Amino acid sequence: MSVTAVLGCLWGDEGKAKIVDALAAEADAIIRFQGGSNAGHTIVKDGEKYVFHLVPSGLLYPSKHCFLGAGTVIDPEMLIQEMDELKARGLSFEGRFFIDPRAAIVLPLHKELDGSREDEAGNSKIGTTRRGIGPAYADRASRIAPQLIDLMDTKILKNSLERIYRFHNRDIDDLDRVTDRLLRLGELLKPYFAQVPYILNRYYGSGKKLLFEGAQGSLLDIGFGTYPFVTSSYTTAGGISAGSGFPPNRIDRIIGVYKAYTTRVGEGPFPTELHDELGQRIREQGNEYGASTGRPRRCGWFDAVAARFTAMINGVTEGALTLVDVLSGIDTLKICVGYCVNGASVREMPFNMHDLENAQPIYVEMKGWNEDITGIRNYDDLPEATKQYIKTLEEMVGVRYTIISVGADRNQTIYRI
Repeated sequence: MSVTAVLGCLWGDEGKAKIVDALAAEADAIIRFQGGSNAGHTIVKDGEKYVFHLVPSGLLYPSKHCFLGAGTVIDPEMLIQEMDELKARGLSFEGRFFIDPRAAIVLPLHKELDGSREDEAGNSKIGTTRRGIGPAYADRASRIAPQLIDLMDTKILKNSLERIYRFHNRDIDDLDRVTDRLLRLGELLKPYFAQVPYILNRYYGSGKKLLFEGAQGSLLDIGFGTYPFVTSSYTTAGGISAGSGFPPNRIDRIIGVYKAYTTRVGEGPFPTELHDELGQRIREQGNEYGASTGRPRRCGWFDAVAARFTAMINGVTEGALTLVDVLSGIDTLKICVGYCVNGASVREMPFNMHDLENAQPIYVEMKGWNEDITGIRNYDDLPEATKQYIKTLEEMVGVRYTIISVGADRNQTIYRI
């Protein structure tokens, strides 16, 4: 199999970056196809932490080629800052980092709009990162967002900026200054512009291995997530082709990434959320704080209803289970197998978010384990209670976990054939 996709299958923060990092060792190219700098992918290599926001995390491998597809939205200032920080740590971009110039630009205006909308929403706020991602995608859908390619032409860029500011009824204080700044950023990014769809399809034709790296999670998908508390792009498998120009019938393997428990950042329904000391314990043991924002993540029990739904809509062929080690020392573990909604037992993900907000989880309980599993590398060496927990999740979700993470470091991973 030469084409693999790694997708988060909960509300994001599932540990996708570590799985991508593990699989990138055998890949030739790693591709981001959606999202923007609101993503936070953390990798620990030899005890050293790297945080990626927009740059594909496969860049840690010196020989790999990394791509940003047209389905991403790019803040030129933040991207260059991220690139500079990674270069300072010895990572190279020359000849192996490619950007599709069809990608839309995140402007300072978009950040202003994002922040003001959150402030004005009060109790109805979404809980965005305030990085302008949603407004940028909205303007793209409205066909007024500038693209990276516009940074190559002063006249086109000025016209685009005038149009978008006029659309939002905003005055642009100094059009020449904003234009000049963006043009300078464009000159820095121009060497990386490339015809990404052509390159990826040529790679495929020559037998190279491709790895698609999803951002956020399936329950944050603009179409099938817990709307309106979602991101602004298609985070599910269908977004791969739409965001990269690579045909869907050539994707061989879709790996769904699940945490051994569930977390969520921002607002929105979360039936299995723990508001007690145990929830705080999981947060601290799992270091559940946003890589992009530092916000504490909401923590709760594993939701098999939601996990089964995302496995179905993504066509997950196998799973990766992360942060299993975080549950060590908890005497009794719970798994949500259904919801009680308006007095009725429900086994399917509700399409009505008001129902999900009021849903009461139906749990099964399992015995926990006390052993430290962070040093284990063979599945058979795991405690019996750990293996039983994993087996139960597999049965409930309908996915076999072929990769199991027992720690943050690259080598703290168990592979099952």
